[in-house]
Amino acid sequence: MEPKIRVLVAKPGLDGHDRGAKVMAAALQDAGMEVIYTGLHQTPEMIAATALQEDVDVVALSILSGAHMTLFPRVKSLLDGQGMDGVLLTGGGIIPAEDMEALTDLGVGRLFGPGTSTSDAVAYIRAWFEESGREASGAKG
Repeated sequence: MEPKIRVLVAKPGLDGHDRGAKVMAAALQDAGMEVIYTGLHQTPEMIAATALQEDVDVVALSILSGAHMTLFPRVKSLLDGQGMDGVLLTGGGIIPAEDMEALTDLGVGRLFGPGTSTSDAVAYIRAWFEESGREASGAKG
C-alpha cells in the first residue's frame, strides 16, 4: 500500500467562512490524501504546532478575510523555524494576483482563487510531492 500525502487544512484568523476549506479537505481526502482539518479561528502558532505534531507534508490555508499578506508569511516563518522548510505551504481565498506573486516570492506555493477546480489543487499537490522527492506519511527521515 502506498503511503499517503498528509495535508493540514487550516482556517487562520477571524474569518468564519469554512465551506471552501471543507470542500477542499473532502476533495483531497477523496483523492487518497490523509487530511487533518483544524477548524475555524486558528492562530499561525496553532497551525504550525499542529503541522509539526501531525508531521504533515502540506499545509493549506483558506483565507477570505484579506489578511493573507500577514498570515501566510507568519505561518511560513513558523514552519521554517521548526525545521519544516520542506513542507509545502499553499492555499486559497480572495487573494489579488499581485499579492499571490509577492507570497510566491516569499516561498509560498501556488495559491488558488474562488472557482478553482478541486482537481487542479489535487494535481498541484501531487505534482509538487513527486517533484520534491518526498516520502509520504512522515517518512521524511
